[in-house]
Amino acid sequence: MICLYIDTSSQYLYTGIVKDDHLLVETQLELGQQLSQQALPEIIKNFEKVSLRPQDVDTIIVVNGPGSFTGIRIGITIAKTMAWTLHKKIIPISGLQAMALSSENAKYYVPLIDARRGYVFGAIYDQKMDAILEDQYISYQELVSQMEQLSDIKIITNDSFDTTMSVEKYHPNILRIVQFFEKSDGVNPHLINPNYLKRTEAEEKANI
Repeated sequence: MICLYIDTSSQYLYTGIVKDDHLLVETQLELGQQLSQQALPEIIKNFEKVSLRPQDVDTIIVVNGPGSFTGIRIGITIAKTMAWTLHKKIIPISGLQAMALSSENAKYYVPLIDARRGYVFGAIYDQKMDAILEDQYISYQELVSQMEQLSDIKIITNDSFDTTMSVEKYHPNILRIVQFFEKSDGVNPHLINPNYLKRTEAEEKANI
């Protein structure tokens, strides 16, 4: 079983190829404004490094949100195009759950993405990766209130928050993420849509 993992939901490109429970190659690269131009070439480079072709992939796992609106679309477009043209299985996943999966040694995991204006994209997962608080767009203070009811918490984030709780920078454990999701049911590539968890700024301004 060969799996391609893609996450472009932030300014980083997180991608890797897993074969039979072995991580063959990975990229964790901050691309910023170059994400749209560099994501696909970097993915292709990884195939070349391990002497594989996109056609060799059995499954594509892609983060479909939440996070950067533009970044999410980039990863989904790449994954959908590959899955459709190559007739491969595609599995959309939560980037917040991927963040929680990449941490260890706590009872509860709180992945956080700064959504600005005092709001975050966040969730609370237990050690079994069951959602104690589902992925949502929520005020930071409200989420803090939820966290204060629990103990042994670890926050996973690449952003800065005012907190005295344990905070860990996000470095995806791609092997563990793939192992957790690779047996999930695939979906029709045309049915995959971004999971923004909130309306876009254009929609908010238009009051749609």
